[in-house]
Amino acid sequence: MSSEFGAAVRGWRERVAPEAVGLPAGGRRRAPGLRREELAGLAGISMDYLTRLEQGRATTPSAQVVEALARGLRLSDPERDLLHELAGLSAPGPDVVPTRITPGVMRLLDRLAGVPLVVYDAAWNLVVANAPYDALMGATAELSADDRNGVWRNVVGGGSRAVLTAEEHDAQVVGLVADLRTTAARYPADAGVRRLVARLRAASPRFAELWEAPPAPPATEGSRHKVVDHPAVGRIELECDTLVVAGSNLRIMAYTAEPGTQDAERLQLAIVLGTQSLVG
Repeated sequence: MSSEFGAAVRGWRERVAPEAVGLPAGGRRRAPGLRREELAGLAGISMDYLTRLEQGRATTPSAQVVEALARGLRLSDPERDLLHELAGLSAPGPDVVPTRITPGVMRLLDRLAGVPLVVYDAAWNLVVANAPYDALMGATAELSADDRNGVWRNVVGGGSRAVLTAEEHDAQVVGLVADLRTTAARYPADAGVRRLVARLRAASPRFAELWEAPPAPPATEGSRHKVVDHPAVGRIELECDTLVVAGSNLRIMAYTAEPGTQDAERLQLAIVLGTQSLVG
């Protein structure tokens, strides 16, 4: 199946127009569609690994890699399911936390390419972040596997660049734990959620206490005021708006500043400095 998987990825890559995924279409191209390095960047994997996948020399891509490729290739639901099958995997069913970002939602994210955006699933696993978000909050590719989960990162891990008082941090943790409780009840067959809860209970007495206590209201969605301490430009006051994708409970978080303010200038400078660093 590995050669069929590689051929499918290559064929779908060649049909995707760069402008369809928010990339510039300029310059001469030896072949139609996306360049290999462009798809690798969209999927968050190395070009070497993508080359080996396409050539059939890498034979066991993870479900996360397959999902990232399907997202980068803007595959339809039947095509995504086929890609999982060619990888020897079962396509995610309705009893597991969805990580699927539909092509329509991806087009929306592409249109907001200049705004720091991050997408989490219902269990607070990081699905995808754009370059401005990495510039603002730090490179998500460098997060450990554990810290790619927002509950773990805030309860056990290294936190983030967001500035919180002790009371604000605890309120955030309470809301996240309540959120995770809701997700665990909604997707009882999801083994990944069960493993996450078990590890959090073992690692954090505070999590165990909250998990065993009477349920608290889940974290509120919508708009929240945030202060981000950026290492190069200092503190930036921002609005963090959360949009929930109907049917999947994916959360799209967008960070903006009031136009014409010093915070807007600092945010733009952080994005410029960060994206230059990422490119360099």
